[in-house]
Amino acid sequence: MRIQQLLVGGLVFRTIIATFLPAGFDEAYYFLYTQHLDWSYFDHPPAVAWTTGVGIWLTGTATPFTMRLGALSLFTGCLWLLYATGRQLFGERVGFLSCAIASLTPLFMLSFGILTAPDNVLMFFWSLALYLCSREFFPANKKPYQPTPKLVWISLCIGLACLGKYHGFILGLCLVGFCLTSARCRWTLFSKWLWLGVLVFAVTVFPIFYWNAQHDWISFRFQLGDRFAEYDADPNRFSIAALLGAIASQVGYLFPSIALPLWFVSFKTLAKRVHQHSDRLTTKMSSPAPIEQLNREKTNFLLWSGLPVAVLFTLVGGYTHTFPAWTAPGLWSLTILLGHAAKKWALSSVNRWLKSTGWIVGTLLMFALAHITLGTLQKPSDYAIFGGVISAEADPSTGLIDAPQLRQLLSASPEFRDAIATSSFVVTREYWLSGYLAMAMPNDVVLADADSRTNLPVTSFTVDPRGHAFWFNPKAYLGKNALLISFADVSQSEVLSEISPYFESVTPLTELSTLRGNEPTETFYLYQASNLLKPYPYPY
Repeated sequence: MRIQQLLVGGLVFRTIIATFLPAGFDEAYYFLYTQHLDWSYFDHPPAVAWTTGVGIWLTGTATPFTMRLGALSLFTGCLWLLYATGRQLFGERVGFLSCAIASLTPLFMLSFGILTAPDNVLMFFWSLALYLCSREFFPANKKPYQPTPKLVWISLCIGLACLGKYHGFILGLCLVGFCLTSARCRWTLFSKWLWLGVLVFAVTVFPIFYWNAQHDWISFRFQLGDRFAEYDADPNRFSIAALLGAIASQVGYLFPSIALPLWFVSFKTLAKRVHQHSDRLTTKMSSPAPIEQLNREKTNFLLWSGLPVAVLFTLVGGYTHTFPAWTAPGLWSLTILLGHAAKKWALSSVNRWLKSTGWIVGTLLMFALAHITLGTLQKPSDYAIFGGVISAEADPSTGLIDAPQLRQLLSASPEFRDAIATSSFVVTREYWLSGYLAMAMPNDVVLADADSRTNLPVTSFTVDPRGHAFWFNPKAYLGKNALLISFADVSQSEVLSEISPYFESVTPLTELSTLRGNEPTETFYLYQASNLLKPYPYPY
């Protein structure tokens, strides 16, 4: 009963945030994936289009909540699978503690528990693979291990994780590493079930390679090198300051009361295993008792499935800009180790630790949500606390565009409706802004060359177009008119100097401003761009 209450309570809390939090930059961009279904995409495998689209397709509306229905559902499944894996390995209490810790961790909630992201599918099938591995390698009957058909299902899960995010390939390598270092499981690598699983894995990830083979392997080139060029990364230069900054960011997103014991327990367990292995090699100690050896195998399994990813992407932070979510899959696996360690602590201490963390994290997230949606810290704002402390211009949270409000503004604008009636497509200068505009487009608009909003061509003329370079063919729109939409965060003279050469004329139409706390937060500029003279030269 406790686990059901934990899962339902967490789902309700996350649903509140998912309903009122405006769509993020990446989420708006992933909305465009749902309008351009394909085998794969420039910067991610295909599954994020399905998880983002499922709520939209079921409800027929594009709102932050409907976009996040897939994320909310899959994360609840992830939590149950984490609980089931901890229970299978170390018992009911460890399973519950692992689930409770993960439920309270902001990094997990935000990265794949609330926001729609490639991590939604990655983490569900990562968690399912861990659970199946716990059943495969550590069965309840404790009989000598024999490979079973579960290896095929594990391989399928790894392949499906890869369809979510490329981290899935690393999970497969980590599990191979575990089997190589485990005397019990080494023969797995020679099992017919594993090799059948390899075939299933290859079929599962076929869409990624099929799409990339048609597009000069652009996804792999982008993820393994090109994407870091935007941060001026020098692969031969390691910065301690950058590493410390990445670690600090990770600790903040994990929350210190979880991050510090998680890393401490993980490295302590690793050091203990290394020391035990060293002692056996140098002193020729006898093998430990079967139960002790089995517990060592279980902790080794968790270390292999979590530590390489967590350490690798933490260290990458010393070379280039990273995102805390990159380490999340590894830290997710290590959460069970923390739950296993917490089982040995005093019950009162554990309860105090989890309850205090939960109250602080919950309060901070609700306070942040109130500010992002109402402007409680904004100066001025109708909902400001003590007059507010930060202006809308200096507040980065105003960058999260309220797409439903923008839709109302566009629908009520006669300049917009007149211009869109003679336009064949909409163009922006930022690839992520095009996603917001596609979400905000009124349902009843009719373009010159499109029947409805669902067929609305929205593109971006920029040196970093991401998927637009494959979704939009500028040559097909030569001689056509466009609606150009920009926003006040960038110089309008700069926008016009970059876009104007491609059109015969660019005429200002109107300005529209979204409000928060009844104060303007983001101003959008609309232009009529007439007669596309030449195709924009996308870099890919």
